[in-house]
Amino acid sequence: MSRTKRLLEISKLIKNHKIGNQEELLAMLNEKGFSYTQATLSRDLKALKAGKIADEERGHIYALPGDEVKIYTGDEIKGAVNKGYLSIEYSANMAVIKTLPGFASGIALRIDSLKAFEILGTIAGDDTILVISREGISRQDLHNMLTREIPASLNN
Repeated sequence: MSRTKRLLEISKLIKNHKIGNQEELLAMLNEKGFSYTQATLSRDLKALKAGKIADEERGHIYALPGDEVKIYTGDEIKGAVNKGYLSIEYSANMAVIKTLPGFASGIALRIDSLKAFEILGTIAGDDTILVISREGISRQDLHNMLTREIPASLNN
């Protein structure tokens, strides 16, 4: 089968199903008669610029550029933060927040949206957030701000 047909089928599957990993996508493609290797699928996903986005039900799923993405605000973000948060530890003027896989960027977005004076910035990976406080802000001040602004999720 041609590459164009493969890319069209992948696009259709991603748009119509919540697909969480390549194995799941490979199985769907095989059911449709496409014989695929994981390496070929990876190249095709890259060509389509497919990426993963957070999903309330599945954790994270594949999406294509231009796909409509639900924007969560207010209480929805707080709810997602509460679901994804695992732990927090402090070192000097930094906090390391551990989350469930796929939740770190959403929680970091929530923290950044606070525009709190205490926070210089955040860096998020898949399941870890580094929060850097400003000079002169104590560990306790940082902790107090995080637990006050993101109730329940950072209290431990």
